[in-house]
Amino acid sequence: MASKTQPIGVFDSGVGGISVLRNLHRLMPQEDYLFYGDSANAPYGVKTVAQVQQLSRAIVEKFIAQNVKAIVIACNTATSAAIDKLRAQYPQLPIVGLEPAVKPAVMRKPHSRVLVMATPLTLREQKFQELMQQYDKLAELIPVPAPRLVEFVEAGELDSPAVEAYLTELLQQYRGQVDAIVLGCTHFPFAEPAIIKVMGPAPFIIDGGPGAARELQRLLREKELLEPLGHPGSVSFANSEPGAAKLELSKRLFAESGR
Repeated sequence: MASKTQPIGVFDSGVGGISVLRNLHRLMPQEDYLFYGDSANAPYGVKTVAQVQQLSRAIVEKFIAQNVKAIVIACNTATSAAIDKLRAQYPQLPIVGLEPAVKPAVMRKPHSRVLVMATPLTLREQKFQELMQQYDKLAELIPVPAPRLVEFVEAGELDSPAVEAYLTELLQQYRGQVDAIVLGCTHFPFAEPAIIKVMGPAPFIIDGGPGAARELQRLLREKELLEPLGHPGSVSFANSEPGAAKLELSKRLFAESGR
């Protein structure tokens, strides 16, 4: 039986999921979090579905060995590829995933034009195709694969001239032409200042992190697994890439103030 005192496991293909971890910690600072970044195998977005499923299952098994009470897949690609199988394999374990925040972007303004930035695998997978079909009569959804942006964030390069040049190449044609931008990869919120430089302040920018945090809170409350508010929560980081560099980057990204 799970108990309130057990930690919450949070994982991503690398350090991008720390953007989700920040949302979780803001909403539920009393919880203990174990963050695992699989940077040695990043990026997931250019791998096959089977590869992502295998990598995700191995991380979930690590978390189960650490006696977690819930898991957050802080990765849109891993959610798309693996969450259904993981939920079927571990039915007693609350597992929350990420998906592009298309609905709130579309509902904000009728007949809008919405860019959806994500990895190639996320954009190809059935979950995203179903989102496209669900909202295609309400808005014009424009998928924009941005795999190199994951690599920039993994290198700790968030707002450099190279990042700006890459984003200009991807997005300049849409400047002044779209109402909203959906950040459909958990790495991308860290590059939001660079995206604003290229696109200007006008488009509404949204990601799925806050929604995932609220969903986890709902599930834990429903199962009576929330830690009491006075509990001093903790955050610990691990990464599959050897050495201290990724751990130091993880701590820096977590410490930076969010939007």
